[in-house]
Amino acid sequence: MQPAHILLTGSTRGIGAAARDQLKQQGARVIGHGSRVSGEEQLGADLLQRAAADKLWRDALDRLDGRIDVLINNAGIYESASVGESTEVWEKRWQRTMQVNLQAAADLCRLAVSHFRARAGGGRIVNVSSRAAYRGDSPEHWHYAASKAGLIAITKTIARGFAAEAIFAFAVTPGFTMTGMAEEYLSSRGGEAMLRDIPLGRVNSAEEVANAIVYLALHAPAAMTGAVLDINGASFVR
Repeated sequence: MQPAHILLTGSTRGIGAAARDQLKQQGARVIGHGSRVSGEEQLGADLLQRAAADKLWRDALDRLDGRIDVLINNAGIYESASVGESTEVWEKRWQRTMQVNLQAAADLCRLAVSHFRARAGGGRIVNVSSRAAYRGDSPEHWHYAASKAGLIAITKTIARGFAAEAIFAFAVTPGFTMTGMAEEYLSSRGGEAMLRDIPLGRVNSAEEVANAIVYLALHAPAAMTGAVLDINGASFVR
């Protein structure tokens, strides 16, 4: 059986790096992505640029001998946009967040679906969303919550629209996970107080979230298409 060929965005740290390592341990060929750093197994692409997703996909196809079986959209940004900001700053931060977290992911999903259909062999998409998609986020992060909710809508639409062609889409919705973004947020919001909101008593590890990503990318049954896996220590249940 051929190893799965995977494009994984946002693979330089945290959840993405853990997922990359676990996928490779299971025999997958993984091309990672970072905003700047390129290498033999990683492509640099600034997803703030509108054409970057298309180029990233083409370059990944070249590296993976013209075949991608799984797309994992993990790249994202998390920056504040207070209601007290100027209109210019408010709009800029909304646009940046929507471009990276939602538009670039949607562009890659479109390219993946087209590729999967053209080769008539199906494929999988795993979108890394957030608990914020369902329960919202802080008053400074409306745009982040909105972008992640949009990613859930995209996932479910792809699942419903293309399951008959063996194209499957899944999402994970982590709560706080020990990455650079979460560490900064926890420290700024009072870490102990935030932890009291998590019945498990701690935030996720990157490896725990990666476990779920790898399961969906490689092992989940086809009948699970459209599923969203919550990973948040019971801080939000639905």
